[in-house]
Amino acid sequence: MAELKLGKLPDRTPVKLAITITPDLQNALRDYAAIYAQTYGTEEPIAELVPAMLAAFLETDRNFVRAREAVQKNRA
Repeated sequence: MAELKLGKLPDRTPVKLAITITPDLQNALRDYAAIYAQTYGTEEPIAELVPAMLAAFLETDRNFVRAREAVQKNRA
């Protein structure tokens, strides 16, 4: 079999997650969506923004990234 430069793509099947949030958090998310629309000139539903916000948070949490790498290394 040929060895390709591009490895096998990871699973991209969406996973639905239902959560309950406080009214204060809902208001903050609405405000964020409004500021996002004002900044970029396009409205996005909160349900579309939240996954990107969570991913950005996890990617920038250096302690989480280090701990996750250690866990994944131990699994191998």
